[in-house]
Amino acid sequence: MGSSAWEVIGLIDTEGDCVWTFPADPGAVRTARARVRGQLHIWDLDSVSDIAALLVSELVTNALRHATGPIGVRLVRPDGPRGTLRVEVSDPLPEPPHERAARPEDESGRGLQLVASSSRRWGTRPGGSGKTVWFELAVPS
Repeated sequence: MGSSAWEVIGLIDTEGDCVWTFPADPGAVRTARARVRGQLHIWDLDSVSDIAALLVSELVTNALRHATGPIGVRLVRPDGPRGTLRVEVSDPLPEPPHERAARPEDESGRGLQLVASSSRRWGTRPGGSGKTVWFELAVPS
């Protein structure tokens, strides 16, 4: 059996940034959500913790559906008390995700709609070996 999602492959904690890499394992969603909540609590950003954890869950789940390699999650701390939290989820697939219109009976297909409607801004960018989907949340004062 492969490595457990509870084992984080890597963690980089630099000034204002926190980056984790998780194996492409179903438990990665729960672990990523817990790590994001924990770090936001440490940074005293509990006000955006619920929505950040929800959106990270959606993006990590989406990455797991399509990628077989490691999934990265990065938090960029706001510059000031009224700043913007930036959250990034990376995976090894180069193709950007596509927003689609889910029908009421569909069990999936709403993740990017949720990200788009809940964040201040969001987008994708290509990487050296894959892509990153990012979103920004305004931090209430």
